[in-house]
Amino acid sequence: MSDRSDLYAEAMYRLLAAEGGASEAQDEMFRIARVLEGSDELRDALQDPHVPVERRLQIIEDLLGGKASRLTISLLSLVVVNGRVRELTPMVDRLLELCAASGEKVVAEVQSAVELTDDQKRRLAEALKQSTGKDVEVVVVVDPSVIGGLVTRIGDTVIDGSVRHRLSQLRETF
Repeated sequence: MSDRSDLYAEAMYRLLAAEGGASEAQDEMFRIARVLEGSDELRDALQDPHVPVERRLQIIEDLLGGKASRLTISLLSLVVVNGRVRELTPMVDRLLELCAASGEKVVAEVQSAVELTDDQKRRLAEALKQSTGKDVEVVVVVDPSVIGGLVTRIGDTVIDGSVRHRLSQLRETF
């Protein structure tokens, strides 16, 4: 990650801390970064210097209006206006690290075929705390290709308990 991306992440972190809506905005920024990561067309439209800034900001408003907090929309707008869309994923990853470090937490990226309830997230965080010895912030990404179960990433550690993974293992066995 570039030093500039690091500075953006640190500025976002300070703003989230000051606003008090850190958890919701962290989750929203994480999801938006992953959507942009998976959509070349959308990422290119938001990054294209030939598209007027007003139009790029309107794209954000059209996509997120009513679905994300104003704080999240403002942060993303800042990234778009300054031409840093391609760096959003490393910015958000660093932001999550900063948020986790401030509370002595680690961030677990969890892929699930369906959205998890708050109770399921809480129970998962407790189970992961038992295995890591640290408080865990669970960020869920809905990925239908998982089929069932969960794929959990904490740093470089991946715990793949998905149906997709089990089916793959069965295929290899046969």
